[in-house]
Amino acid sequence: MQIKPGIETLAVHAGYPLDPGTDAVTPAIHLSTTFARQSDGSYQHPYDYIRCTNPGRDNLEKCLCELEGGEAAAAVASGSAAAASVFLALEPGAHVVAPRDAYCGTGLLLNTVFARWHLKSTFVDMTDLNQVEKAISIPNTQLVWLETPSNPLLKISDIAAIAQMAHQVGARCVCDNTWATPVLQRPLELGADLVTHSSTKYLGGHADAMGGVIVSKVKDEFFERIRQIQVGMGIGNAPFDAWLILRGIQTLPLRIKASSEAASYIAQFLSNHPKVKRVYYPGLAEHRGAELAARQMLYGGGMVSFQVGSREEAFQVAGKLQVFTSATSLGTVKSLVEIGALMESMQNLDTSSVEAVIPDDLLRLSVGIEDVKTLIWDLEQALS
Repeated sequence: MQIKPGIETLAVHAGYPLDPGTDAVTPAIHLSTTFARQSDGSYQHPYDYIRCTNPGRDNLEKCLCELEGGEAAAAVASGSAAAASVFLALEPGAHVVAPRDAYCGTGLLLNTVFARWHLKSTFVDMTDLNQVEKAISIPNTQLVWLETPSNPLLKISDIAAIAQMAHQVGARCVCDNTWATPVLQRPLELGADLVTHSSTKYLGGHADAMGGVIVSKVKDEFFERIRQIQVGMGIGNAPFDAWLILRGIQTLPLRIKASSEAASYIAQFLSNHPKVKRVYYPGLAEHRGAELAARQMLYGGGMVSFQVGSREEAFQVAGKLQVFTSATSLGTVKSLVEIGALMESMQNLDTSSVEAVIPDDLLRLSVGIEDVKTLIWDLEQALS
């Protein structure tokens, strides 16, 4: 009898073949930039030049296809490169519908880099389906970009409903699944056409590798454009980064479960703390998107944001934390805190081009895998 392997099994085995030359259980890192030809000019293996193909990158792409349930994947140099590849694959003059609350780098790409190439963008509150419906009615809408849960306010968008709206006007629906990962949420099964990740975050999981990935539900002409961009522009994931990310994925389900459980306790603690003004976490019953999150996500995830009243208090609390590290990024085994007032300026962004309005008193937590009692103690002493 055969059974469908669970996500834990896929994370360990997908894209992880025995080394064909040695039967080593861990694949080798192939750093070679070029591969030898046969005497007739052909190649014995499907590899010719590092910009085009690499064994480790291929393994990572196969792994992400299995985890997300897609037919094709392209592993690239960063999450921003993944987003840019999708935008570059659109027709000139295309219209994109995107969320107001999202990673600020995505808004920067659309408002600056791609605006110069006549890509038109409309930013809406993706939790308001009326706004989405109005925006997609704009002529030449080719893409609806989702990010759920959103960064940093953890808004929950209805993937199935928005994908259906996009398809009604002949547009594609893309979901940035970085925060949820395929462990918590599978957008392709809910109707999305493509999924993107900053694999620097949860997929790698150890803050030691940079990458991004685009997974397509079908291997169609649009994905082939993305592949051409990956190869032609030389933005494929570097071999060592791809190897580290693939290694990190093996523990992804365990890490996500641990960080989600801890984040749930932390969100409850913060919601009852007198010095906390507001908590953003989809696992809380009072969260506006809690019911939707329960339908399309397995857990509430490992990210928690909260407000403390003022910019000054946010800096004071972050400065007093001893276990949480104040640093840009998320999804690593180590718990991190980021101050809302710094989220855009830390990346040297022109904040006038970013659609999201991030409260100055916001603190965003990326909950790692430390024991939750220690993390709550740390927050308690910092808030005191």
